[in-house]
Amino acid sequence: MKVIICGAGQVGWQIARHLSGELNDVTVVDNNPDLVRRATDTLDVQGIAGFASYPDVLDRAGARDADMIIAATYSDEVNMVTCQVAHSVFAINRKIARLRSQSYLDAIYSDLYRRDHLPIDVVISPEREVAAAAMQRLSAPAAFDTETFMGGKAQLLGIKLDDDCPIVNTPLRQLTDLFSTLRVIVVGVRREGTLFAPESSDQLFVGDECYVFTHVDDLARTMEVFGKTQKKQERVVIVGGGNVGLTVAETLERRTNRIRAKVIEKSRKCAERAAEALERTIVLNGDGLDSGLLAEAGIARADAMLAVTDDDKTNMLTAVRAKAEGCPMAIALINDPTLVPLMVPLGIDAYINPRATTVSSILRHIRHGRVREVYSIGDAEAEVIEAVVLSTSPMAGQKLRDIDFPEGVLVGAVMKGEDVVRPTGALKIEEGDVVAIFAMADDVPEVERLMQVSIDFF
Repeated sequence: MKVIICGAGQVGWQIARHLSGELNDVTVVDNNPDLVRRATDTLDVQGIAGFASYPDVLDRAGARDADMIIAATYSDEVNMVTCQVAHSVFAINRKIARLRSQSYLDAIYSDLYRRDHLPIDVVISPEREVAAAAMQRLSAPAAFDTETFMGGKAQLLGIKLDDDCPIVNTPLRQLTDLFSTLRVIVVGVRREGTLFAPESSDQLFVGDECYVFTHVDDLARTMEVFGKTQKKQERVVIVGGGNVGLTVAETLERRTNRIRAKVIEKSRKCAERAAEALERTIVLNGDGLDSGLLAEAGIARADAMLAVTDDDKTNMLTAVRAKAEGCPMAIALINDPTLVPLMVPLGIDAYINPRATTVSSILRHIRHGRVREVYSIGDAEAEVIEAVVLSTSPMAGQKLRDIDFPEGVLVGAVMKGEDVVRPTGALKIEEGDVVAIFAMADDVPEVERLMQVSIDFF
């Protein structure tokens, strides 16, 4: 597949890394020559320096025979015009644009993106993706990572094992015998910084970071088995009232189980905008690092604190201060991946990586086969792919034990009709089943083959 990626920042580079690693023909376009050079030096991609919305630049990038264009520059308007030029001049079939401004995303203006207006096939909103990720973190506060699959019926959890975990030093195959009714599968383990797909004979040790698939009905029991206690979230303090913080607060207001939220925003203009948009949420204007203001927001009585300003260091320091003031759960928004190793030493419970959430969202619309969901794990080390099994798939009609999966691939869940079942060796995969597969990055192409890759899907 020939793909043009416009924008060589963090998201564009990461998408290029994924696609070029799977032997796609990738060209990166950016008006910053240094970013283009970084991409061409570190990845197997071609690079063009220039403005992505210019027809001659796209022509040099190979737009005349491209299958897809991904517009992920820092400018919404450039991304929109790029898709328009790709459609009108070069007839590129698949166009994905990243749009940040909430005005462009309002549902009442959705007709704007029709083919006869602005021909964008998929619109990605980083702020909405990040807000959704924040809500996921709040739903499972004892997990450091979480994502839902199977239409909300299955959940991927990242759980760090502590000393009091009851299943430490237990071979994974014994977990099935010990908890026969529990629909849970350990699909990935990070040990001493290295992520791998475990075998049934592997044991879990203190300090391991496990990625676990579970049925949502078994969520509380799964956390208990892994030594974690779930506390009901009733009071939340949000530091940062920009697009992300505002979206989270609005989502909390719409929930049926009432959660009392307070927002702290440094900018008076943003604070006033948030106060006008929110009905039941108290908005405080001031610095989230101010201990007096945190006390006024009730941080000591809060069940969780979300730091979602546009500054990583502010988010980290606010989270540390909130913990010091007695808040049991602190979540920080972190754009710079090099800061992530500081989370544990600083005592920050969980983080949200906007790049990873945006990359996952874009990959969902790139993957071949009947892909319904893609979630990128770690620094693009692995992916969880949810897809419908087609009649032409090599998996169709076979039992799981007979399917030739690579070593770095594990099936986390299978949905037959409306029922999510635990995958066992004797389970027969049939056409129309939905499978969620954990795959190390090097094994993703083989998973796509099993899903019967075909460019005809586009």
